[in-house]
Amino acid sequence: MRALAWRRRGDGLVGAYRAICEIARLYRAEQPDLVHHIALKPVLFGGIASRLAFGGSPDAPAVVDAIMGLGSGFSHTSFGAKLRRPLLGLCLGLTSCRQRRWVVVQNPEDRAALAEIGTDPDRIALIKGSGVDPSHFRPLPEPGFPTVTVALVSRMLREKGVLDAIAAIRLLRGRGLPIELLLAGPTDSDNRSSLTAEMLTSLCEAPGIEWLGPIGDVRTVWRRAAIAILPSTYGEGVPKALLEAAACARPIVATDVPGCREVVRNGQTGILVPPRDIGRLAMAIAALADDAALRAAMGRAGRQLVEHDFAEENVARETLAVYHSALGERAARR
Repeated sequence: MRALAWRRRGDGLVGAYRAICEIARLYRAEQPDLVHHIALKPVLFGGIASRLAFGGSPDAPAVVDAIMGLGSGFSHTSFGAKLRRPLLGLCLGLTSCRQRRWVVVQNPEDRAALAEIGTDPDRIALIKGSGVDPSHFRPLPEPGFPTVTVALVSRMLREKGVLDAIAAIRLLRGRGLPIELLLAGPTDSDNRSSLTAEMLTSLCEAPGIEWLGPIGDVRTVWRRAAIAILPSTYGEGVPKALLEAAACARPIVATDVPGCREVVRNGQTGILVPPRDIGRLAMAIAALADDAALRAAMGRAGRQLVEHDFAEENVARETLAVYHSALGERAARR
């Protein structure tokens, strides 16, 4: 393992240039048969570095690019986001030779978006999520507390809907409903959307809201919480936190955005609500909090979905199939 001197948030053009050169040097030294870039920035940097290191050589490694959710650049409808889409498409096209590149996405919306900006649809593999281990994340009995606890497991980002979740719980508690919220996850100084520890501490001074910080074993959260929520304001890949919650037989309230809807089958494994709609979010939480039988039924359905579609062994098998295809093409080129 070799650590690279670059940050997700970025160090400007000079920092990006240095990072790309460092990756190119690593590729030349290691001479890999295959490289697997995971997430958008590594895809861009790694793709440019691969071209710098190998050019059009037949010995260039096979490339697999995993896009773990296109995020706000494609999900937002603002004028700025619309301008970024063709630029992002151009960058993705320039980073690698399309005949040598496989792209892995986690949901159908991202596959369609990449095809729209020029990626060959026949070279896009849909692998739903990173997978979970169903033997590790087993169904948990519902907590036996009179107060229903809701949990949001994620980085503490505005884009994950942390503030919307807090507002919804405050709304429900203002109506006299005995509902509490657990926030589980770290802040992220490399993300401009992150809340600070000071802000979270202040927000949690209100009754019924608790920030746990980073969690080593998320099952401890689901032993306390009966409902999972993720009111994301933009598209995800397939949120692993939701897969883990479903594997533990927890019903889910999430926003109707790419990625979340892969796990939340509306009315079956949970409830989907519009992004940024605090009223609808509160209504969905209240509906589940008031109906233990519905929570149990949705929890069972979520567990079955994970076992059938999202088990780690399925993801590993599908990923290895992409590797075999990419390596077979490289062998034919050579």
